[in-house]
Amino acid sequence: MASNNRPPTTAPMPQTIESPSRSLAFIEVRRVHKAALASGRAQLAALLGFDLPDQWPAFPEAFDPDSPDPATPEWPAYFFVSRERGLVVGNGGYCGAPRDGEIEIGYEVAPAFRRQGFATAAVAWLMARAFAAPGIQSVIAHTLAERNASNSVLVKSGMSFVGAYPNSEVGTIWRWRKART
Repeated sequence: MASNNRPPTTAPMPQTIESPSRSLAFIEVRRVHKAALASGRAQLAALLGFDLPDQWPAFPEAFDPDSPDPATPEWPAYFFVSRERGLVVGNGGYCGAPRDGEIEIGYEVAPAFRRQGFATAAVAWLMARAFAAPGIQSVIAHTLAERNASNSVLVKSGMSFVGAYPNSEVGTIWRWRKART
């Protein structure tokens, strides 16, 4: 039942996570943010109150205000904000509602902030939030079908390689999964 796949509502979900090297804040992506980015990076930065990194976003289609949004109110996307630096370092969230007890996460970190613990901290927070929902049995993610930093982040986060799958956009992708423990 879909209602079993929602985060608990009895206690508010944390909006920060401490990692050994970083403190992140998570700001929910709303349609107004997408519209602001469509008008220009300066508009989004002003709306958020944080600077935006160069070469970000790598996947601007995630912010298209006219495209259907795969996120749901219960399972949104977020901006990842470095409290220490006072700027957006990336974004990510849930790729739609859970299906059969499984939910998919996706994320990106701007090139200048990669290999600094931000992706690991964000994935840990997204997974903890997902597993706080009683109906979630596993969290999955997909990467390009090659060894890369994303693979390392997912392995550090407890995910295991599941297999290679065809993808119409990039040819082949790798699937990763962590089951509830």
